[in-house]
Formats: sequence, structure tokens, C-alpha cells
Amino acid sequence: MADMSSDSRIDPRIKAALGHLQTTDGRDVSSREEAIELESSPQRIAREAVMGILKESCDSDAVAPSSGLEISVREFSSQPDGNAIKVRFIRARGKGPLPCVYYIHGGGMATSSVFDPHYRAWGRIIARYGVAVAMVDFRNCLTPSSAPEVVPYPGGLNDCVSGIRWLAANADELGVDPARIVIAGESGGGNLTLATGMKLLRDGDIGIVRGLYALCPYIAGSWPRAELPSSTENNGLLLDLHHNRAAMAYGWDAFAAGDPLAWPLFASRSDVAGLPATTISVNECDPLRDEGIAFYRLLLSSGVAARCRQVMGTIHATEIFAALCPEISRDTARDLAAMCRGD
Repeated sequence: MADMSSDSRIDPRIKAALGHLQTTDGRDVSSREEAIELESSPQRIAREAVMGILKESCDSDAVAPSSGLEISVREFSSQPDGNAIKVRFIRARGKGPLPCVYYIHGGGMATSSVFDPHYRAWGRIIARYGVAVAMVDFRNCLTPSSAPEVVPYPGGLNDCVSGIRWLAANADELGVDPARIVIAGESGGGNLTLATGMKLLRDGDIGIVRGLYALCPYIAGSWPRAELPSSTENNGLLLDLHHNRAAMAYGWDAFAAGDPLAWPLFASRSDVAGLPATTISVNECDPLRDEGIAFYRLLLSSGVAARCRQVMGTIHATEIFAALCPEISRDTARDLAAMCRGD
């Protein structure tokens, strides 16, 4: 397993903050219920306490200024279950219709919330570049977000798809330019970004978004894989992926069936042909790096206007922990906002 503290590729600021972090117990589980139970293990709680300090350090005006921004909480009814989902909505005060980033948080489709401190900061950072930001707090599959229900696939995906339709339908009231909406997200949110795009494409609704921007997408569902060298060379750098918990927690049947809406690396050319312009952003020292690159190459071979960027010296999802390397976070936010604006 890779050792962050001795890896010369990684930015020293990241190593200083997280080089001592212990990875979680990497054993397989036999059921979704066992995966849920492990979320309350002492090892997991201790790790989250360390990460909590980092997350809290992100949510300050020094890291992510709030001046000039209006921040509100909206709610919509997700279909087909009729459950209530909250959206954290951020926009510049008093501005006319703005391009909008519809942002899907990470956490492996399993944990986290857009109301967590590092996501509060990340949303403000993106909004500083002249776009509105609508952050959807979908149902997780292991621990609750602001939505109390914990559900497997396709619950969270249904919420994300319902949310983008809600955003497009309410663009005038929200002060959003309906012709400039981009779906974005990191890690599990990168999975849901691509899956939401493919679901809209299947349903004939892809025209409501102008693009997709997936950061460090978590899309393979099983690791390690020989064709994805980063899943071995970088395993242990923040993430330990060499177990079956992801597929078991999100829904084993969907993984076993090779469902690309659950795990987009299963997608064929026909699943993605017709998607709008898509950016894949990967982190150099991330075990997920090569699956993001593989999906980028699938997009290119399918005629999609795709680009891929690699953020050197970083580990998985460095950008959303904006106190670590602020200029790296701002650079990625700037790139995402430029895509949304149509620069």
C-alpha cells in the first residue's frame, strides 16, 4: 500500500496535513447491512474526527469569501419516490440571470452532505467566478445527508436527476440562465454527474444541460484492476479501495449486472454518444486517476467533445479541501466556471 508521507510526488502541504491519516479497515463485507455497520466502527470514527478538523478549517472567509453572495436553501420533491431533497443555492447578490453549476457532492454515493463545512466553502469558491451554484443533497446509501433516508441505487441517482429537472424548470425564479447549466461533482459526485448525464440522454432530456464536469470520478466499482494501474500504485493515498464495500453498499445487483448508471465505467459507446461537452479532471496521486482517464478516452472514441486535465501533486479530491492548497482549488473552480459560462 502506498505511503503518503514518503511519496515525493505529493505537495508537501498535503503530506503535512494528512500524511499521518490511517486508512480504514479494508476487509470485504458480506452484505449491505454489514457495510452500514462498519461506518460506526472506532477506526472509522477516529478517521472522521481527523478529517473533521480539516473540513472545518475550510469554512472561513479567509479561504472562501462570502461577501456579495446570497445563500439560501431550496427544496424539491424527488421522483419517483416523492421524497423531499434540499438544495444549497448560492449566487451573486443582485445579478441578472447567471450560468449555473449544478453540483453533486462526493462521498462515494454513500456519505457526506452539501451542508458539511468543506462543501459550504467549495460552493462559495465556485460562485466567486460569476456563476450560481445549486448543490443537491441527495440520499446517501450508507449514512444520512440532510435527507434522513439511507437508500441504495438508484435512490441517489433519482434525486440528482429530479434535481436537475427542478433547476431547469425553475430557472427564471432562481435567476439562472437555462441555456448555461453544467452538472458537476467530485468522486461519488463525479459518478453521479456522468450517470445523470447518461440518464438524461436515455430519456431524451439531455438538452437541459450544456455540459458535464466530473472531478476524480469514482466509477469502476471494483479494484484493483490491471488495466487501471493507479488503482494499485496509489492505493492507500487517502483511499483504500481493495475491498467490495462500495459495490455492496450501493447495491450489489447493479454492480453484478454491469449497470452503467450505477458504475459508469461499464458504459459502452452507445451509452455516451450524444452527451454534451464533458471535462474529466483527475488527481495525479489518486487511485481513481486511471478510471477517469479511461472514461475520457471512451468519450473521445464516441464522438463526445471531451477534455481531460490532470492536477499534479494532488491526492484524491484535493480541490474540495480548499484550506490545503487554495490556489489549486481556485484554479479548478475557475476552470469549471469558465466551462459553465461558455468562455
